[in-house]
Amino acid sequence: MTNVFGMHPPQQVGDGRPTGHEQVVFCRDEPSGLRTIIAIHSTALGPALGGTRFHPYDSEDDALADVLNLSRAMSYKNALAGLDHGGGKAVILGDPGRDKTEALLRAYGRFVQSLGGRYVTACDVGTYVDDMDVVARECEFVTGRSSTHGGAGDSSVLTAYGVFQGMRAAAAHLWGAATLAGRRVGIAGVGKVGRHLVEHLRGDGADVVVADVSEPAIERIRAAHPEIDVVAGADALIREPIDIYAPCALGGALDDATVAALRATVVCGGANNQLDHPGVEKLLDERGVLYAPDYVVNSGGVVQVADELGGFDFDRAKAKAAAIFDTTMEIFALAEHDGVPPAVAADRLAERRMAEVGRLRNILIDGRGALRHADR
Repeated sequence: MTNVFGMHPPQQVGDGRPTGHEQVVFCRDEPSGLRTIIAIHSTALGPALGGTRFHPYDSEDDALADVLNLSRAMSYKNALAGLDHGGGKAVILGDPGRDKTEALLRAYGRFVQSLGGRYVTACDVGTYVDDMDVVARECEFVTGRSSTHGGAGDSSVLTAYGVFQGMRAAAAHLWGAATLAGRRVGIAGVGKVGRHLVEHLRGDGADVVVADVSEPAIERIRAAHPEIDVVAGADALIREPIDIYAPCALGGALDDATVAALRATVVCGGANNQLDHPGVEKLLDERGVLYAPDYVVNSGGVVQVADELGGFDFDRAKAKAAAIFDTTMEIFALAEHDGVPPAVAADRLAERRMAEVGRLRNILIDGRGALRHADR
């Protein structure tokens, strides 16, 4: 039996606070084993755009909390990336290594299609380019497809490039030069994004130390760069004498204990939702640690897949991703001017764009090109 159940605002988190989501949809296809939640946070700037995470959540409540946080972050990410897209995200509950099948992915594609373009999906943790090609057999609202199917390919390429640009901005802000040469950077997670980030950093003359729970991921990095250091886990990495800490795995990497033990001067990484709870940004600020907001510096991937919707051009997408340097510098300057942490400054910039541009949707254009206001 296949069914879909939509939940509409106000959506709430565990303590009763509204999340501001426009729509949250629970979907299930029993024959294929699909259980998925699609969360649309905002369409103020355009169709919600965000990836599909395939993960073995402990419970549906955990999956819901994750998709609500991730989709909200996508609204802010897309706003500051200058895209005409709102924020959305989907999670599929299960073990991608065991549960992922063609039937499941195609069932998922049909659910995305049923939303009529309000949500555009892409790759995320646990999903890959080949998976998006399968989803696209049932759905037109898919990005991150392979180049053979007219897509942009692996979005982690420009995600890592954008994180590197964020690091350059942090270096320019703190140390007066937009280079990582001679700096020591610790990367937690050398999978999709982290391994590309290693290449950028080594090319710029940085020393690199890494940690990852996956031994194959470590072995790939060791084979390509035998000169880099490896430590046993993120707990050891944060205690290393490093200049920059780059969380590039799952979210929640920065909690009270991590911030207290952290020896880095900068945090700038590719993971989503790095702050474990509200207030961590203030702890970092009080300790004198410069935090480059995650949804700003890791937006290169969504820039890449968004470019696919108009016919992908890598050089054009890379040029857009390079602007992450300028946006990050603007956020650091605004944070200093307003006397707030960079995470607060980034939120203010994103909310301003969503409000200023989003309100234009109240100006409607009929089929003859005539203008009228939405409330008339």
